[in-house]
Amino acid sequence: MTDEQEPEGFVFPCDYQVKAMGLDDGLFKDVVVEILSKHCHKIDHDRIECVASKNGKYISVRVTIEAQSKEHLDCIYDELTAHEKVLMRL
Repeated sequence: MTDEQEPEGFVFPCDYQVKAMGLDDGLFKDVVVEILSKHCHKIDHDRIECVASKNGKYISVRVTIEAQSKEHLDCIYDELTAHEKVLMRL
């Protein structure tokens, strides 16, 4: 595989669900959407899902975006990983 080929299974641009988990402090969803907004032309708010943990302490935010390339996803995940409120990203 050359550097210009995309990973097997992905044809860009494509829909891709970004997932991040953090403490459910009432602001975590906004943090995730703000980070994604820096990297994505448009965030469709109908494609945002939030799921609270059983005890309500944590929340999973899932946002379906249009991924442009592997590098695009890498930039998103790098910024999510660097943010102090993001405990896990998938």
